[in-house]
Amino acid sequence: MVMARLFAAALALCVACSAGAQAWTPQKAVEVVVPTAAGGANDNIARLIQRIMQDQKLVPTPVVVMNKAGGNQTLASVYVRQHPNDPHYLLYSTSSVLSAEITGLSKMHYTDLTPIALLVTEHSVVSVRADSPIRNMKDLIAQLKADPQSIAFGMVSRGGSNHVALAQSVKGAGIDPKKLKTIVFKTNSESYLGVVGGHIHAVTSSATAAHPFLQQGSVRIIGITAQQRQSGDFAGVPTMREQGIDVRVSNWRGVFAPPGIAARQAAYWDETFAKLVATDDWQKMVDQNNTEGQFMRSREFARFLESQYAFSKALLTELGFAKQP
Repeated sequence: MVMARLFAAALALCVACSAGAQAWTPQKAVEVVVPTAAGGANDNIARLIQRIMQDQKLVPTPVVVMNKAGGNQTLASVYVRQHPNDPHYLLYSTSSVLSAEITGLSKMHYTDLTPIALLVTEHSVVSVRADSPIRNMKDLIAQLKADPQSIAFGMVSRGGSNHVALAQSVKGAGIDPKKLKTIVFKTNSESYLGVVGGHIHAVTSSATAAHPFLQQGSVRIIGITAQQRQSGDFAGVPTMREQGIDVRVSNWRGVFAPPGIAARQAAYWDETFAKLVATDDWQKMVDQNNTEGQFMRSREFARFLESQYAFSKALLTELGFAKQP
């Protein structure tokens, strides 16, 4: 009997130890790193992630947002890469994490980070000031044909998905996208303030970034990459397809961790983000900004990235933006 009890106790201890070895939760503050400055669309969503994690008690430690703007959005990726094996750092990333290496802006490959989750897919838009003589994409292309340097475009990343959407739009009309005048801002909000103030002529951005300015009536969106007309505030925005323009760009937002984190740590973030995207606050953001909820866990996200990298490399090569071997 004594031996049986000792054996049972030892077995229970082993099970407890095994469960403890598999489980993981954050032990210190979690940093959500954003590749753009404070106040932009990416920053706003990162702060929504922070608020949901804390309000819903999804994470037991403090969550802070760290803005690492610069380097065409590569500084944030490098910063996270510099904390190997530490799952307390999360990069809220755009598709620029792929294009930066393809275009030669960064030597860091996306596989130098650990994929955690795909959160949403957004549509790209081209916007002008509300009183601009450019009424639609036909007007824009006609002016660019006459002089490719006559329109200054604001954006947050050269070679990013929004820039590629613009480039693909004009190339189909016989315009060399490398001849366009492009100006990089730290946030999309800054680029929109630039167009509203008359300092630049147009902005290529996500629909999320354009939304507040569309609501204010200070800009006109002349094209959106959605396959069909959107609802709500975007109901009056013509799609690129309606205007005879074929654009094939995936404008997604996802989360990465540093390289070398343990499987149980990635699993923790899998579950945490699955709970986060199911909250009412997250769904409200998705609906209000005409984004598409497309949640993927880490393994599925890794497969998605592999296919997106191949697609992006082929497209950027076709457009003349890929680095030469």
